[in-house]
Amino acid sequence: MKIAGLDRSLPLCKLNDEVYIAAFVIFGDAELTVAAAAALLERAPEYDYLLTAEAKGIPLAHELARQRDDSKYFVARKSPKLYMTGLFSVDVDSITTESRQKLYLDTADAALIRGKRILLVDDVVSTGNSLAALEKLTEAAGGAIAGRMSILAEGDAQKRGDIVYLEKLPLFKPDGTII
Repeated sequence: MKIAGLDRSLPLCKLNDEVYIAAFVIFGDAELTVAAAAALLERAPEYDYLLTAEAKGIPLAHELARQRDDSKYFVARKSPKLYMTGLFSVDVDSITTESRQKLYLDTADAALIRGKRILLVDDVVSTGNSLAALEKLTEAAGGAIAGRMSILAEGDAQKRGDIVYLEKLPLFKPDGTII
Protein backbone atom coordinates (compact mmCIF):
# COMPACT_ATOMS: atom_id res chain seq x y z
CA MET A 1 0.00 0.00 0.00
CA LYS A 2 1.00 3.63 -0.34
CA ILE A 3 1.55 5.49 2.95
CA ALA A 4 2.67 9.13 2.98
CA GLY A 5 3.73 8.72 -0.64
CA LEU A 6 5.81 5.61 0.03
CA ASP A 7 5.06 2.05 -1.07
CA ARG A 8 5.06 -0.58 1.68
CA SER A 9 4.17 -4.27 1.66
CA LEU A 10 2.40 -5.35 4.85
CA PRO A 11 2.21 -9.05 5.78
CA LEU A 12 -1.14 -10.46 6.87
CA CYS A 13 -1.49 -11.81 10.41
CA LYS A 14 -4.32 -13.97 11.73
CA LEU A 15 -6.46 -12.15 14.29
CA ASN A 16 -9.05 -14.95 14.50
CA ASP A 17 -10.57 -17.61 12.20
CA GLU A 18 -12.46 -15.00 10.16
CA VAL A 19 -10.23 -11.93 10.21
CA TYR A 20 -6.65 -11.17 9.30
CA ILE A 21 -4.96 -7.82 9.82
CA ALA A 22 -2.12 -6.23 7.90
CA ALA A 23 0.92 -5.89 10.14
CA PHE A 24 2.12 -2.31 10.15
CA VAL A 25 5.34 -1.91 12.10
CA ILE A 26 6.86 1.55 12.14
CA PHE A 27 9.94 0.47 14.13
CA GLY A 28 13.07 0.76 12.04
CA ASP A 29 11.38 2.43 9.07
CA ALA A 30 12.90 5.90 9.43
CA GLU A 31 11.91 6.97 5.92
CA LEU A 32 8.25 6.22 6.54
CA THR A 33 8.29 7.75 10.03
CA VAL A 34 9.67 11.04 8.66
CA ALA A 35 7.23 11.14 5.73
CA ALA A 36 4.20 10.23 7.86
CA ALA A 37 5.04 12.83 10.49
CA ALA A 38 5.37 15.54 7.85
CA ALA A 39 2.04 14.58 6.30
CA LEU A 40 0.28 14.50 9.68
CA LEU A 41 1.70 17.85 10.76
CA GLU A 42 0.11 19.44 7.70
CA ARG A 43 -3.27 18.39 9.14
CA ALA A 44 -2.57 18.72 12.87
CA PRO A 45 -4.74 20.97 15.04
CA GLU A 46 -3.15 23.46 17.42
CA TYR A 47 -1.70 21.67 20.44
CA ASP A 48 0.71 22.16 23.30
CA TYR A 49 2.00 18.61 23.79
CA LEU A 50 1.85 15.20 22.14
CA LEU A 51 0.89 12.05 24.05
CA THR A 52 1.32 8.50 22.76
CA ALA A 53 1.19 5.01 24.18
CA GLU A 54 4.23 2.81 24.51
CA ALA A 55 5.55 1.41 22.22
CA LYS A 56 4.78 1.71 18.50
CA GLY A 57 3.60 5.31 18.74
CA ILE A 58 6.92 6.50 20.17
CA PRO A 59 8.86 6.88 16.88
CA LEU A 60 5.95 8.83 15.39
CA ALA A 61 5.57 11.12 18.41
CA HIS A 62 9.31 11.71 18.46
CA GLU A 63 9.44 12.62 14.79
CA LEU A 64 6.36 14.85 15.03
CA ALA A 65 7.99 16.70 17.93
CA ARG A 66 11.33 16.93 16.12
CA GLN A 67 9.81 18.34 12.94
CA ARG A 68 7.76 20.89 14.87
CA ASP A 69 10.63 21.80 17.23
CA ASP A 70 8.65 20.71 20.29
CA SER A 71 10.93 20.38 23.29
CA LYS A 72 8.83 17.67 24.97
CA TYR A 73 6.26 14.97 24.35
CA PHE A 74 4.77 12.37 26.68
CA VAL A 75 4.64 8.57 26.61
CA ALA A 76 2.08 6.56 28.55
CA ARG A 77 4.10 3.57 29.75
CA LYS A 78 2.96 -0.07 29.92
CA SER A 79 4.57 -0.55 33.31
CA PRO A 80 5.65 1.72 36.16
CA LYS A 81 9.29 2.77 36.13
CA LEU A 82 11.53 3.51 39.12
CA TYR A 83 12.17 7.05 37.93
CA MET A 84 8.49 7.96 37.98
CA THR A 85 7.81 10.39 40.82
CA GLY A 86 4.27 9.10 41.20
CA LEU A 87 1.78 7.61 38.81
CA PHE A 88 -1.75 6.88 37.88
CA SER A 89 -3.07 4.35 35.39
CA VAL A 90 -5.94 3.26 33.18
CA ASP A 91 -6.80 -0.15 31.73
CA VAL A 92 -6.59 -0.78 27.99
CA ASP A 93 -7.45 -3.68 25.68
CA SER A 94 -5.59 -3.76 22.36
CA ILE A 95 -6.24 -6.18 19.51
CA THR A 96 -2.49 -6.69 19.05
CA THR A 97 -1.90 -7.66 22.70
CA GLU A 98 -3.22 -10.91 24.19
CA SER A 99 -4.25 -9.67 27.61
CA ARG A 100 -5.55 -6.53 29.24
CA GLN A 101 -2.82 -4.08 30.05
CA LYS A 102 -2.44 -0.79 31.87
CA LEU A 103 -1.04 2.52 30.73
CA TYR A 104 0.77 4.64 33.29
CA LEU A 105 1.50 8.33 33.36
CA ASP A 106 4.02 9.95 35.67
CA THR A 107 2.52 12.59 37.97
CA ALA A 108 5.38 14.94 36.97
CA ASP A 109 4.20 14.68 33.36
CA ALA A 110 0.61 15.12 34.49
CA ALA A 111 1.54 18.41 36.13
CA LEU A 112 2.83 19.67 32.74
CA ILE A 113 -0.28 18.39 30.95
CA ARG A 114 -2.67 20.18 33.31
CA GLY A 115 -4.47 22.96 31.45
CA LYS A 116 -2.77 22.18 28.12
CA ARG A 117 -4.06 21.04 24.72
CA ILE A 118 -2.93 17.46 24.14
CA LEU A 119 -2.71 15.82 20.71
CA LEU A 120 -3.04 12.04 20.96
CA VAL A 121 -1.01 10.09 18.41
CA ASP A 122 -0.63 6.43 17.50
CA ASP A 123 0.63 4.44 14.56
CA VAL A 124 -2.65 2.60 13.87
CA VAL A 125 -6.11 3.07 15.33
CA SER A 126 -8.34 0.02 15.13
CA THR A 127 -10.71 -0.49 18.06
CA GLY A 128 -9.85 2.90 19.54
CA ASN A 129 -9.17 1.37 22.96
CA SER A 130 -5.62 2.73 23.18
CA LEU A 131 -6.82 6.21 22.25
CA ALA A 132 -9.60 5.95 24.82
CA ALA A 133 -7.03 5.09 27.49
CA LEU A 134 -4.90 8.08 26.45
CA GLU A 135 -8.00 10.27 26.65
CA LYS A 136 -8.68 9.07 30.20
CA LEU A 137 -5.09 9.76 31.23
CA THR A 138 -5.22 13.24 29.67
CA GLU A 139 -8.49 14.09 31.38
CA ALA A 140 -7.28 12.70 34.73
CA ALA A 141 -4.20 14.92 34.39
CA GLY A 142 -6.38 17.96 33.73
CA GLY A 143 -5.50 18.35 30.06
CA ALA A 144 -7.82 18.98 27.12
CA ILE A 145 -7.91 16.78 24.03
CA ALA A 146 -6.75 18.85 21.05
CA GLY A 147 -7.21 15.99 18.59
CA ARG A 148 -6.41 12.42 17.64
CA MET A 149 -4.04 11.40 14.84
CA SER A 150 -2.67 8.18 13.41
CA ILE A 151 -0.90 7.02 10.32
CA LEU A 152 -3.51 4.35 9.57
CA ALA A 153 -7.13 3.71 10.53
CA GLU A 154 -8.27 0.10 10.51
CA GLY A 155 -11.80 -1.29 10.44
CA ASP A 156 -14.45 0.81 12.18
CA ALA A 157 -11.90 3.49 13.09
CA GLN A 158 -12.16 4.64 9.46
CA LYS A 159 -15.73 5.77 10.14
CA ARG A 160 -14.82 7.95 13.12
CA GLY A 161 -14.90 11.64 12.35
CA ASP A 162 -12.67 12.55 15.29
CA ILE A 163 -9.44 10.91 14.04
CA VAL A 164 -7.12 12.41 11.44
CA TYR A 165 -5.29 9.64 9.61
CA LEU A 166 -3.34 9.24 6.39
CA GLU A 167 -4.64 5.96 4.97
CA LYS A 168 -7.29 3.30 5.48
CA LEU A 169 -5.99 -0.11 6.49
CA PRO A 170 -8.45 -2.80 5.43
CA LEU A 171 -9.31 -5.98 7.28
CA PHE A 172 -8.91 -9.24 5.38
CA LYS A 173 -10.62 -12.61 5.02
CA PRO A 174 -8.53 -15.77 5.48
CA ASP A 175 -8.13 -15.99 1.68
CA GLY A 176 -6.52 -12.52 1.62
CA THR A 177 -9.46 -10.64 0.11
CA ILE A 178 -10.60 -7.41 1.71
CA ILE A 179 -13.58 -7.59 4.03
